[in-house]
Amino acid sequence: MPEKDIYETLASMADPKNFPKDLAVILIWVALTVAMIYVPVLNETFLRVIFAVPVILFIPGYVLIAALFPEKKSIDGIERFALSVGLSIVVVPLIGLVLNYTPFGIRLDPIVTSLVIFILAMMIITVYRRASIPEEERFAVPFEQVKPTLKTEFFPKDSSKLDKALSWILIAAIVVAAVTTVYVIAFPKDGEKFTEFYILGADKMADDYPEKFFAGTEQFVWLGIGNHEYRNVTYTVETLLLNAEWDSAANSSVIHSSKVLDRFSVDVADNSTYLEMYNFTIYDTGYNRLEFLLYNETVPDIGASAEDKMAAAYRDLHLWIKVIT
Repeated sequence: MPEKDIYETLASMADPKNFPKDLAVILIWVALTVAMIYVPVLNETFLRVIFAVPVILFIPGYVLIAALFPEKKSIDGIERFALSVGLSIVVVPLIGLVLNYTPFGIRLDPIVTSLVIFILAMMIITVYRRASIPEEERFAVPFEQVKPTLKTEFFPKDSSKLDKALSWILIAAIVVAAVTTVYVIAFPKDGEKFTEFYILGADKMADDYPEKFFAGTEQFVWLGIGNHEYRNVTYTVETLLLNAEWDSAANSSVIHSSKVLDRFSVDVADNSTYLEMYNFTIYDTGYNRLEFLLYNETVPDIGASAEDKMAAAYRDLHLWIKVIT
């Protein structure tokens, strides 16, 4: 049968009764997942993992397949399931790769937002494509026939004992994979413990730093702290002005004088990232290096020497600057 024209298709899409049940379930599941991630109390429960796993390992691939194959005759249920899992494993890392080259970076909020946008976009395409073909040709999940359908798919009447055995093995493999994935995500094994400490320029990129500016003018950088210590940590950040020069013979810096510019504490939860704008103003033209020191629980006295502070710092960054009058 020929496809409907665009006006009939849009009219069909506008009818709530024509909204696919499988996409309605996905929409509700995604909404609940977002709630489990961001609603206080809920985001501290095991439900967060249970809802998030399908959004990562199944739903992105499912909606992509639904958009590509709106007809029921295109591929069968088992193929849809397998392709949904396989494509999800491809789509989610690709989204992460793209985010890595944007100012947003690979963080929770951009990842959740990107996944939701992708899923909604594929759902809109799916609704349009299904509405453009006759109802009897559209793919639909027969929820009322799920049990008999699965039995028919996995155990056809004419299947041999070997086929049935292979079907049971496939079912067991799927269950084991799902349980293992949930367990690994919910109870991750402690890996390498470390803290990210970085400064970014005006566009949240590793360039365009304030290196030459007038005395008394406010400057800023983006200050980032990524906690991968497997515990909540209260960090202390100290910014230090140095009058230093590089000694090539000793392969080290010689510090002639120093001055504390700022010191403050930052609470960063486990597996979370602090990224905030840090503003500073330098009035003295006698300093040529701005040091960013990160301390964990061991914080030296504020009156300690610059050398001792740098030795005690957990992480250490600096900018060579020129302050002009």
